[in-house]
Amino acid sequence: MVIGGDAGGMAAATQARRRRPDLDIVALERGRWTSYSACGIPYLVAGDVGSFDDLVARTPDQFRQDHRIDVRMGHEATAIDLGAGRVEVRDLARGRTITMGYDHLMIGTGAHPIRPALPGIDADWIRGVQTLDDGCALLAQAKESRCRDVVVVGAGYIGLEMAEAFHRWGANVVLVEGNDVVMGRTLDPDLADQVGDAVRALGVKVRLGELVQGFEEGAVITDAGRIPADLVVLGLGVAPNSALAGEAGLTLGTRGAIEVDHRQRTSAEGVWAAGDCADTYHLVSRRRIHVALGTVANRTARVAGINIGGGYARFPGVVGTAITKVCGTEIARTGLSEQEATTAGFEYVAARIESSARAGYFPGAEPMTVKVLAERGTGRLLGGQIVGGTGAAKRIDTLATALHAEMTMDEIVDLDLSYAPPFSPVWDPVQVAARRATALL
Repeated sequence: MVIGGDAGGMAAATQARRRRPDLDIVALERGRWTSYSACGIPYLVAGDVGSFDDLVARTPDQFRQDHRIDVRMGHEATAIDLGAGRVEVRDLARGRTITMGYDHLMIGTGAHPIRPALPGIDADWIRGVQTLDDGCALLAQAKESRCRDVVVVGAGYIGLEMAEAFHRWGANVVLVEGNDVVMGRTLDPDLADQVGDAVRALGVKVRLGELVQGFEEGAVITDAGRIPADLVVLGLGVAPNSALAGEAGLTLGTRGAIEVDHRQRTSAEGVWAAGDCADTYHLVSRRRIHVALGTVANRTARVAGINIGGGYARFPGVVGTAITKVCGTEIARTGLSEQEATTAGFEYVAARIESSARAGYFPGAEPMTVKVLAERGTGRLLGGQIVGGTGAAKRIDTLATALHAEMTMDEIVDLDLSYAPPFSPVWDPVQVAARRATALL
């Protein structure tokens, strides 16, 4: 049995089916869609994506016909009895509760938007964005209110993407962030400031160091005053949807995520978990973490499905690679930030360089900043960040690969990377940053 119809659940189900044609697989999903890209919701709102259907990788009927998976939409798991091997299920359409047994249970319940307990936060014009159902409700609310004044609370990935999306609608957008910089949990302050400047240049009003205290009809109340709002989008991050697992007695780990081992097994025999509801291992800090990314959800679910199907697979961990684009500015990071490196107990040097994604003389060359952290003594790469124009951010994959290989700065300098003026300076900016770091070690 599978609980959850998005990446964490359905990727595991299809992998198990490939290895065990004889399995009876039932998948429960309380919403209206399966296997969709939640990451695409801001681009749907902005108009870059035409419809909700464009974000769906596989429909329930495709799973039923192509993979013989009994997908039951509008079915919500409400309790798990680990001892008896049963799940209590609420059939939302019929208003009835049924009990179903399992031999293997795959939990892929994802995550939910963080909604702090503030006065008025349950109003229907205050929306989070995590599932496609959330996106549908948000878009309906936006059209109803006509989005004259939109307040986005939280300046992380989703907050910045939603601020740009509604700016493109023609709304007056105010971005409220309690920290002193945007993307403060993602980037070091020096690179985060560049992103904040780019958002302001777009025309979005950015209010930093301001705490939301509550919501009244037509307004967001902060410690600095009242901000008019027809619509509020919460971009405060997400928390693992692990309450069902915790209530059943499964061990929960960091940030309340379901604790799993390297094969995605939970603390109970025959019960597996993957995706945003589960924890994972950081290969650089060597600590358990919770990271809500579609890449990690698909990869961990693949491992779980192979194991459920009788094969053998393990998930080694992550280095925390992420990327986005806000108003023409590309942003990427991998490994540890300065604060994370300090928390993990590393002594390090930080090197930052300014370059361009193309040869400086080539038309369209845009500036980019690359920052790398290297461990003192060993010179091993600990992390990297990139902010720049077109063609900048995907270079983060070079650094992510170097982290997996535990490469040193000298080894990165010696990489045989490609060069042609339309794509790179003769010394790739990643290698220039590595050269700068070697001089500081």
